[in-house]
Amino acid sequence: MRPRIDRTAFGSITIEGTELEHDVIIRLNGRPEKRKKKLSKAIYGTSHIISLVEAEHVFEQGAERLIVGTGQSGLVKLSDEAADYFKHKDCRVELLPTPRARGLEQSRRRCDRPVPRHVLVVRSLSDVHTFSAA
Repeated sequence: MRPRIDRTAFGSITIEGTELEHDVIIRLNGRPEKRKKKLSKAIYGTSHIISLVEAEHVFEQGAERLIVGTGQSGLVKLSDEAADYFKHKDCRVELLPTPRARGLEQSRRRCDRPVPRHVLVVRSLSDVHTFSAA
């Protein structure tokens, strides 16, 4: 079962009543886990660009869609390599500001018709202003 995303705010996300102050991935089985954004930050100096290495970590066999909450202001994007990887895996990627990604996920929970299996990455934006000097 998919967990309920209660709210998102700059720097936090509340899932099933628990406030988290980090980015999360909600896996196909509904289990939320902390996003490993250092995988991208090590390559690009920022976690605002999802690297191929992070894409490989995020993807799960059987996922048809990846919904990425790009932060309250929509700052996150895929690297070209990550985009190609998801395309090769036949996994459609939707990049949406986090409030819209949350709304899409919430409407999916209420939907009676079958919808694609998807992984949700939600950005809390806790590090929006921390850029590496590299």
